[in-house]
Amino acid sequence: MRNVLKNFASDVKGVTLIEYGLIAALIAVALATILGTVGTNLNTLFTTVSTKV
Repeated sequence: MRNVLKNFASDVKGVTLIEYGLIAALIAVALATILGTVGTNLNTLFTTVSTKV
């Protein structure tokens, strides 16, 4: 039982996987925020252009 706990505590694969998952989630949130803002700005631009034409 000690060996199992010792191996579990020294295993870094799970920690690395969690870190990559957190980084991917952060990138996804940032992209969603940026793309949402860009979409809103484009909609405003196209509305302005269509109104002036």
